[in-house]
Amino acid sequence: MSASRRRRREAPMPATGAGLLRFFEEEGKGIKVRPEVALIAGVLLIAAVVLLTRFFPV
Repeated sequence: MSASRRRRREAPMPATGAGLLRFFEEEGKGIKVRPEVALIAGVLLIAAVVLLTRFFPV
Protein backbone atom coordinates (compact mmCIF):
# COMPACT_ATOMS: atom_id res chain seq x y z
CA MET A 1 0.00 0.00 0.00
CA SER A 2 1.42 3.39 -0.89
CA ALA A 3 2.14 6.03 1.75
CA SER A 4 -0.36 8.49 0.27
CA ARG A 5 -3.19 5.94 0.49
CA ARG A 6 -2.26 5.11 4.07
CA ARG A 7 -2.25 8.82 5.01
CA ARG A 8 -5.70 9.35 3.51
CA ARG A 9 -7.11 6.38 5.42
CA GLU A 10 -5.72 7.51 8.81
CA ALA A 11 -7.20 10.43 10.71
CA PRO A 12 -5.37 13.69 10.07
CA MET A 13 -3.23 14.99 12.90
CA PRO A 14 -4.30 18.24 14.54
CA ALA A 15 -1.99 21.13 13.68
CA THR A 16 -1.48 22.08 17.33
CA GLY A 17 -0.77 18.51 18.48
CA ALA A 18 2.66 18.40 16.82
CA GLY A 19 2.56 14.60 16.73
CA LEU A 20 2.07 14.10 20.47
CA LEU A 21 -1.21 12.26 19.98
CA ARG A 22 0.42 9.77 17.63
CA PHE A 23 3.14 9.10 20.19
CA PHE A 24 0.64 7.91 22.78
CA GLU A 25 -1.21 5.68 20.33
CA GLU A 26 1.80 3.42 19.87
CA GLU A 27 2.15 0.43 22.17
CA GLY A 28 5.67 -0.13 23.42
CA LYS A 29 7.20 -3.39 24.51
CA GLY A 30 8.04 -3.93 28.14
CA ILE A 31 6.43 -4.09 31.54
CA LYS A 32 3.12 -2.27 31.82
CA VAL A 33 2.54 -0.69 35.26
CA ARG A 34 -0.39 1.50 36.18
CA PRO A 35 0.60 4.95 37.47
CA GLU A 36 -1.10 4.30 40.82
CA VAL A 37 1.03 1.21 41.41
CA ALA A 38 4.24 3.10 40.56
CA LEU A 39 3.27 5.96 42.89
CA ILE A 40 2.45 3.63 45.79
CA ALA A 41 5.67 1.67 45.26
CA GLY A 42 7.68 4.91 45.36
CA VAL A 43 5.99 6.09 48.56
CA LEU A 44 6.55 2.69 50.20
CA LEU A 45 10.22 2.73 49.20
CA ILE A 46 10.70 6.19 50.69
CA ALA A 47 8.91 5.16 53.89
CA ALA A 48 11.06 2.02 54.18
CA VAL A 49 14.28 4.01 53.78
CA VAL A 50 13.18 6.59 56.36
CA LEU A 51 12.20 3.89 58.87
CA LEU A 52 15.38 1.88 58.34
CA THR A 53 17.62 4.91 58.78
CA ARG A 54 15.65 5.88 61.90
CA PHE A 55 15.95 2.46 63.61
CA PHE A 56 19.31 1.36 62.21
CA PRO A 57 21.54 4.45 61.98
CA VAL A 58 24.85 4.05 60.20
